[in-house]
Amino acid sequence: MIRISLRDHRYLYPFNDYARDLRIQNKPLWLHHSDVLTPYVTGERQTDDFEDIFSPAFFPEGEDRACIVYRDNLFFDEFYIAEFIVQAKERNKPCRAAFIPTDPAFREHALPLSTSYTPSGGLYLADLWYFPDGPTREKPEPLIIDLEAREIGYYHVPTYMATQQGDLTYQVPLKSFIAIDSWVHIHIADVVFGLFGRGARFEHTLDTDLKFKLGVLFSAMYEGRQLLESSKVVHIGENCVIDPTAVIHGPTTIGNNVTVGAGAVIENCIIGNNVNVSQGCQLMLSVVGDGTFLPFRAALFMTTIMENSMVAQNTCLQMCVIGRNTFIGAGSTFTDFNLLPQPLRALDGSSKLSPSNQDVLGSCVGHNCRIGSGIIIYPARVIESDVVIVASNERRIIDKNVRYEDSDHHRFSFADLHRRLYSYGRDVQETW
Repeated sequence: MIRISLRDHRYLYPFNDYARDLRIQNKPLWLHHSDVLTPYVTGERQTDDFEDIFSPAFFPEGEDRACIVYRDNLFFDEFYIAEFIVQAKERNKPCRAAFIPTDPAFREHALPLSTSYTPSGGLYLADLWYFPDGPTREKPEPLIIDLEAREIGYYHVPTYMATQQGDLTYQVPLKSFIAIDSWVHIHIADVVFGLFGRGARFEHTLDTDLKFKLGVLFSAMYEGRQLLESSKVVHIGENCVIDPTAVIHGPTTIGNNVTVGAGAVIENCIIGNNVNVSQGCQLMLSVVGDGTFLPFRAALFMTTIMENSMVAQNTCLQMCVIGRNTFIGAGSTFTDFNLLPQPLRALDGSSKLSPSNQDVLGSCVGHNCRIGSGIIIYPARVIESDVVIVASNERRIIDKNVRYEDSDHHRFSFADLHRRLYSYGRDVQETW
């Protein structure tokens, strides 16, 4: 079988970058596609236009014509794609991924802010196809895969902070699929569908697989650790230096050449290679990219940091997405709860403000940004790539989206020292 990726040429704001080049689960999305699909395919193609796949020249004569076609802004895990391929092969007909609007995970998290799904006959069609005998003009059958969502709450809050109940909850799928049309979808893919999903699958396997459960219990007893600290659920790479006073609970994955300082707490995270987590840092349900530096007492909650960034001491990021090569100054706070009972809006796939369907949501900072110390950022605000923010009497609280044109470095005579690396080319609305 051949895999064919359709290039999505839309830039994702505020990164001003293609979705396929952004990191999800600490891996470029294009590389994630390769890893997930490699067990099923023998070759690959790329094209800019869906119509190209119908050209006779697209498949050399004598080559296996069975193919899976997908747009490269999609995030799907190995569990979803395995079920999709099995059911598609059983039908032996052209198929297209579809979702019902009542699927809880799709309705609550994938559909809001998205522009990639095509409504058709009460379904939402996604840009993922299977052709058993090569691309054909025959209309593909909708193939609905149950994402197997389960409601999971992450903390209990006073009722005035929750819309209907005292727990803030997510619909967490055991099989994940989402189109990356907004920065919020990166947050959903990394945290809700990624880390929460991994935890949900772990609990599901404990409940249904006695051999797995006994293996985890035996490993914890043999190592003299608590169950969530055992090597079955905490995977540590090579050449790591971890202080014995650090607390690491799984499921957690730590890469190579990682340093974890005294008193650090890490719970259900993905930590990349060459990361330094200094003394007293608190990391929970977060993805930390390769080469990231977290000085002492930095705190991350349900946050994504892409590669080679730094979050300075005493800074708190909640439900945020931070781009590559970005610096966040000491003592900054990214808030996630709207103090007034007004729905949080975020930029959707067409760069317009739309309801995010999130009761709490942090902020997004693009690539190559420099954020000064002591900055407070309101929920759902975005800071475009290449922006510099200097704390001053005029600007210490970020209550609106910050564009490159608003960057503070333009005021300095040596502005050319900070080069613009990621341009967008069109205006976007400011948040209220």
